[in-house]
Amino acid sequence: MNDPELNGKYLGTISQDFVKVADTLKEASYQLRKAGFAFPIFAIARERIPIGQLLLDQQALGLTWNYFASYLDEFVQRELVGKEKQASFEETYKDPDEFCCLFVVDRDFTNFVYIPYPED
Repeated sequence: MNDPELNGKYLGTISQDFVKVADTLKEASYQLRKAGFAFPIFAIARERIPIGQLLLDQQALGLTWNYFASYLDEFVQRELVGKEKQASFEETYKDPDEFCCLFVVDRDFTNFVYIPYPED
């Protein structure tokens, strides 16, 4: 579920970047699932973070955010999603062919956000 706090402060910068990177994230999501990594998650942060693998570098691509490719098992292993919450997360996870699961990491805000991919 998207947090209402996201709307004002973050939605603009996330949306500006997302338009530029949506196709890449959608393809990365597909490749992760094809390789057997269920529930792809893309952590985004203005700084480098130790979650997932760097997929898109903000400085190299002129973006506001860095994008890191990950998946639910890593989040459970790092205790970012508690084992007791894993089933609930899986139930509420939106269709990865239609929505991108972002994990926004910033100084004042850390949360999961689902953004629909643009329609072709």
